[in-house]
Amino acid sequence: MKLRTPAIASCLGFLLFAMPASARAGAPGYHIIDSVRLGGDTGWDYLAVDTSAERAYISRGTRVQVVDLAARTVIGEIAPTPGVHGIAIDRIGGKGYISNGHDSSVTVFDLNTLATLAVIRIGARNPDAILFEPYTKRVFTFNGGSGNATAIETATGTIAGMVPLGGKPEFAVADGEGRAYVNIEDKSQIVEFDPKSLRVVHTWSVAPGEEPSGLAIDREHHLLYSGCSNKLMVVLDARTGRVVTTIPIGEGVDATAFDHGTGLAFSSNSDGTLTVAGGKMPAFLENAATPRRARTMTVDEKTHLLYTVTAKFGPAPVPTADQPRARPVIEPGSVTLYILGR
Repeated sequence: MKLRTPAIASCLGFLLFAMPASARAGAPGYHIIDSVRLGGDTGWDYLAVDTSAERAYISRGTRVQVVDLAARTVIGEIAPTPGVHGIAIDRIGGKGYISNGHDSSVTVFDLNTLATLAVIRIGARNPDAILFEPYTKRVFTFNGGSGNATAIETATGTIAGMVPLGGKPEFAVADGEGRAYVNIEDKSQIVEFDPKSLRVVHTWSVAPGEEPSGLAIDREHHLLYSGCSNKLMVVLDARTGRVVTTIPIGEGVDATAFDHGTGLAFSSNSDGTLTVAGGKMPAFLENAATPRRARTMTVDEKTHLLYTVTAKFGPAPVPTADQPRARPVIEPGSVTLYILGR
């Protein structure tokens, strides 16, 4: 752990540059209420919130930054985490778990001190999403390079087994009653599996959705919200797999979230929109404005605030044979955590 205390980023100039004009004008719905400058020039992936400790965890390539949400400042980091993707919080056991895609491992850390406790080799390639499943108290990594999930016993730090998923897994959720669900991006499916027996129970199509990435669950009403690349959020009955409805979303979705306190579902999209849906029969409510490329997101169900990350980018490099689809370069120091509320 390396403790750091960079200043809180009101960074009004950066906000005005990055945000669409509609956001600057104000809106009755969701809008940016504050920001925290994270700094650096490395990318980011998943975010996670520990509501009890009022902390946010942001994956940053080879480390995880930790933000005090009350003080709205960076208070430390967990490193090294090579090729980090996601962070899972086990408040029951007082530990956090980080999926490291580059070396096929999981870093276990203490939620209070942020100290690394162990590194677990998972026996699969490119662990991406990671989930603490409260019914079994197991942690699952969803391995994009192996088409399966690895189950870790949190009590012992040992591997309990693997779940064959039949395709490339993306995000996953659990209902807290012994059922878990994961998007299969390359098959446009959702797989339901038993986290205790490690057996696949159902495989459902998300058609008309395609290439699902983000996934969220409304546990009370047994609904799954799957964010798909063809600008649709597909809502399925978590008991039958039936498609209940579809909701239009912005372009470039990565994360999907659900707030049980407000009954609202969210899709964060790289086109500079945050799609909000809700209602007894879920329906589109608004496209709130965000900075472009803010496509990963999480919700704090205690405060009902949303958190997303993006940066300022320079021009994309000239394509080469080795890098035919070269990405724009992040401007140093510009990576920022944005806080949205109503």
